[in-house]
Amino acid sequence: MGGADPHHSTPLIDAAALASRLLALPGDDLSGAATGLVLLDARPAATARERGDYLRGAREADLDRHLSAETADPADGGRHPLPSRQAWARQLGDWGITPTTDVVVYDDAGGAMAAARCWWMLRAAGHRRAWVLDGGLPAALAAGIPTRPTASPPPRSSPPYPVDDWSDTLIGWRELQHLDSRGEAPPRLRLLDARSAQRFRGEGDPFDPVTGHIPGSRNAPFAEALRSDGTFRSPDELRQWLTAALGGPGEATGGVAVSCGSGVTACHLALAMEIAGLPAPRLYVGSWSEWCRRDLPVATGEASAL
Repeated sequence: MGGADPHHSTPLIDAAALASRLLALPGDDLSGAATGLVLLDARPAATARERGDYLRGAREADLDRHLSAETADPADGGRHPLPSRQAWARQLGDWGITPTTDVVVYDDAGGAMAAARCWWMLRAAGHRRAWVLDGGLPAALAAGIPTRPTASPPPRSSPPYPVDDWSDTLIGWRELQHLDSRGEAPPRLRLLDARSAQRFRGEGDPFDPVTGHIPGSRNAPFAEALRSDGTFRSPDELRQWLTAALGGPGEATGGVAVSCGSGVTACHLALAMEIAGLPAPRLYVGSWSEWCRRDLPVATGEASAL
């Protein structure tokens, strides 16, 4: 798709490639069934509505309304638990997404809030034709992609998407309880925490009642995956950074999992790993917001070598 071939290794599309496709389309509705492309704006809907600068044709993909289930207790699934597979299948249909639809997701935070989460959910559902706009809204505006003051209305719904079983892409707190074991078996699992270094070390947390991190986890702050302009670093740079965060080559013999505060910026690490050509990690959706409310062990300070 003009720079985003579904068989290509990158899950990113740059703004110039997206502009080339969008600006060649007639009329005002630049996404939908007629064009084979759906644009999703994954910024907080309240922020996007206040600013009134949706990319023309974009539909809202709000973290709280569309990308999470309601929760009465973050101790059961965290602050942003996944919706059910059935609810997600219906939502994809409501956006007009079918298995042959190209989907481009963007936000204005380098993919962290919450384009990477939406991308991860699409990929976990089995939809391979999904990309994150590298550099997000600022890059799109610089490339001359037009905007409109409101999100585009939903199209005529497609049938619910045939969502894959995504259980193999997830990991839960029970499996992570013995992460810091130094025994020979089972094979070593590595957990990367996407939160800032200060939150990881336990030097304060604006969202959760307990500070610190899951014992045995390692810190890879998601912001370090980005350049100053909000675009992702090169695949080679990301590979070196992530390999160092994992403790060096060959360390993650039991696979890699990613976490954060509530399963959102962890998806940013999953995106960075795919850009880097590394194996896909499993996502701990509940992340610290669930872990710290379950009276489970807590570590503070820097990660210790295992």
